[in-house]
Amino acid sequence: MTVEASRAAQDAGATDVVLFTDPDNLTSNALYQRIGYVHLADFAGYRFSYDAPEAG
Repeated sequence: MTVEASRAAQDAGATDVVLFTDPDNLTSNALYQRIGYVHLADFAGYRFSYDAPEAG
């Protein structure tokens, strides 16, 4: 599925196809590298929350 989606994107004119993966899943990452993906960077997601101020 990943191969076909990547090809379809490139056929439609995409110059970059980005894939975010689980860095701990060595099997899938090896497969993605075998089909042409290259590790460029690590990413981290952050979620910030705060308590709403009290009315009054």
